[in-house]
Amino acid sequence: MAPGARPLLLLAVWTLAAPVLRGAGDTGDGGWQRRGPGAPAAVAEEERCAVERRADLSYAEFVQQYAFSRPVILQRLTDNSRFRALCSRERLLASFGDSVVRLSTANTYSYRKVDLPFQDYVEHLLHPQDPSSLGNDTLYFFGDNDFSEWASLFQHYSPPPFSLLGTTAAYSFGIAGAGSGVPFHWHGPGFSEVIYGRKRWFLYPPEKTPEFHPNKTTLAWLQDVYPTLALSERPLECTVQAGEVLYFPDRWWHATLNLDTSVFISTFLG
Repeated sequence: MAPGARPLLLLAVWTLAAPVLRGAGDTGDGGWQRRGPGAPAAVAEEERCAVERRADLSYAEFVQQYAFSRPVILQRLTDNSRFRALCSRERLLASFGDSVVRLSTANTYSYRKVDLPFQDYVEHLLHPQDPSSLGNDTLYFFGDNDFSEWASLFQHYSPPPFSLLGTTAAYSFGIAGAGSGVPFHWHGPGFSEVIYGRKRWFLYPPEKTPEFHPNKTTLAWLQDVYPTLALSERPLECTVQAGEVLYFPDRWWHATLNLDTSVFISTFLG
């Protein structure tokens, strides 16, 4: 297995007692987007999405057409409206603000780890990516976390209804600022759903190793390397919108770029 995210299987489950209420500051973006002076400049979506979107996919079609051969974006297969409501900024800070989370560096190998309260991360580190920052200077909340404290949230998530024989599902949850992301890496197959925001994906098949520096951020790669690539050397790419799920097959190279402050969850099939 190549270096990359190492999700932990979440097994503990208990009931979240508080009802889901729509707070005064709650908006369609869950309160995660910055507005007014100081708001981040938009990072553009791709000119053309090269990943097929399917809203009517059967399990047989998934296995025959995508599971072992190519990515696909799944739409409207599950209803995660309750989970989405619980993932608003207000709700997560109220429920988990004091919980300690582990941050990883946003580079291919993620050597450096930092533990701090979730509220400190949201209020002080969840800011737009500086294009000049290196990956090992950028802290990113995703994967490699002990989510036993968060089980009351995850029991409300409905993963995609597709599985692969001989695999076990494991969740990884993340929240990251606009312009952040993880540079190219690969691992086993999985699904990634955007809860709030937008996430742009860049994908290469296993036999085609991308040109990248493991300590440069995806934003730096997009600005410096991507424009120099011939059309035939460019990756498959698409921006996954809130409520959509991207499936990536085993050993596919991929990099991500959050176009907004984004909340997302992956289901890895290990």
